[in-house]
Amino acid sequence: MNKRTKRMLTGVAIAAGSLGALGALVISKGRNRKQGSDHRDTDGDVWARPGMKVTFRAELMPGRDRTERTFLVKELLSSGRVLLRETGGEHAAGEFESLR
Repeated sequence: MNKRTKRMLTGVAIAAGSLGALGALVISKGRNRKQGSDHRDTDGDVWARPGMKVTFRAELMPGRDRTERTFLVKELLSSGRVLLRETGGEHAAGEFESLR
């Protein structure tokens, strides 16, 4: 191959790689929009809201009635965890019974 052909093929390879990387970036941005971002409090897709009642799973509080395992959400944190009224600590969605 002569020098001119090698340069042309190198340019084509670089352009193809750039387009592939750009395409991957566009696809990943589209997926993030569909799945939601880390700022869950600004999206409509949150699992709990302040003032909402949540019930701990029975496995986490054995021997207690459902009413004793139910608490009000005080605050929704940016990490997706919640602070509850009258209890301490942060709690994740997996600790509670699923909504019906």
